[in-house]
Amino acid sequence: MLELLTELHWGAVAQIVAIDILLGGDNAVVIALACRNLPAQQRMRGVLGGTAGAILLRVLLVGFAVTLLHIPLLKMLGGLMLLWIGVKLMQPEADEHDTIRPADRLLGAIKTIIIADFVMSLDNVIAIAGAAEAAQPEQRIFLVIFGLLLSIPIIIWGSQLVLKLLTRFPAIVAAGAALLGWIAGGLIVSDSLAQKIQILATPLASYIASVIGAVLVVVLGTAIKRRSARLGKS
Repeated sequence: MLELLTELHWGAVAQIVAIDILLGGDNAVVIALACRNLPAQQRMRGVLGGTAGAILLRVLLVGFAVTLLHIPLLKMLGGLMLLWIGVKLMQPEADEHDTIRPADRLLGAIKTIIIADFVMSLDNVIAIAGAAEAAQPEQRIFLVIFGLLLSIPIIIWGSQLVLKLLTRFPAIVAAGAALLGWIAGGLIVSDSLAQKIQILATPLASYIASVIGAVLVVVLGTAIKRRSARLGKS
């Protein structure tokens, strides 16, 4: 163990730590949004269950990440799915008298977290795997596992912080949904199929697509929420 620590590529470790801190935020937002409507006693279970599922998924993704990123339409479909998740997460808590049981809500929140994390992790796992490439071949799997394990407390702590902020400042829900729309827009134009169109293969196109995605989620989410409120009053 001591020999591993002395020979470890600490530059790669530093990069992975930075990646986890920078990229863990969007995952924390998704978990907080998905769990905010759960009963207070179930929120931690939702956070832990969603995080565990997301980390397991990332472990599976590491081995296929490079291949997955080059499958035509995969990132585009993932981006569209993320847009839908963003709109869905903007909707208010279901009526107290609806027929959905707490256990069903908990499982639904966990499924939403895992689906969204799958889409957002396509690039994240590439970043961690890429940072690990700087190390010796025998150290790479250790560094990848280290990066995935390190992301657990960052995501859990971050989602707990966001949950507290959501309780005090409900308007943050729209900001979180806009973040998902932003990520979705960038994913859609970065798809290998979209990149064949020259005008889309530019940083400006990616920025514009991200802005459109963020605005679209907020506008659609707000419109659906208002329509539901009107129907509930009638």
